[in-house]
Amino acid sequence: MAWFFTEEEINSEEYTVTGEDARHMEKSLRMKVGETVTLVTPSGMEHHSEISAFTPSGVEVRVISRNQTLQEADIRVTLYQCILKGDKMDFVIQKAVELGVTEIVPVVSLRCVSRPDEKSIRKKVERWQKIALSAAQQSMRGTVPQVSPAVSFEEAVRNAAENSRGIIFYEGGGESLRKLISEDKKENISIFIGSEGGFELSEVEFAKEQGVVSATLGKRILRAETAPLAALSVIMCLSGNMD
Repeated sequence: MAWFFTEEEINSEEYTVTGEDARHMEKSLRMKVGETVTLVTPSGMEHHSEISAFTPSGVEVRVISRNQTLQEADIRVTLYQCILKGDKMDFVIQKAVELGVTEIVPVVSLRCVSRPDEKSIRKKVERWQKIALSAAQQSMRGTVPQVSPAVSFEEAVRNAAENSRGIIFYEGGGESLRKLISEDKKENISIFIGSEGGFELSEVEFAKEQGVVSATLGKRILRAETAPLAALSVIMCLSGNMD
């Protein structure tokens, strides 16, 4: 079933889809009158609808039924991902959204090879948000995870320490996720994943001073684009969100 997100709540039985989504329904998906589509509002309410007409102003639909989405995890995970080279960030963002991440924050750390200027990073964040939207539609999420503006490593750590439980994954070792995550204890979690070169020891020590816990993903060294997906998968599993 086609899955789209609206920027407003739907309070009546009739609704008109406009803009890019309307064009996508008509031109790309070649949908017809009578076909069904699900519209998800900012509150996470699914509106299962039937297309009634294509007009110059958009695609008119009739709401058949409504229900609260059940796809969202009951644990909020923010991924602080140090910026990767090439299209690796695109891949990480897409898969992290599929796995249930709540927010993604690009981070500039000491070992980042990719260090785009302010104008370039703004454009990248805009593209990454579109990737997040597409992934949320494909995986039928109840919300579109936010891709936030890039921040320095120090700012990222301070933000995480104020708003959540922080976990930094470091090749130097740390606690097992099995000891840190459980179904019985739901809390906001922030995870830190390094770039291709990992983290400097000074960064890990700074994070620990701010209350962030060092954790391990096992004895093998994972690539920078593999580590966040492995971490998210384990967290979702241990928290009961893959049952």
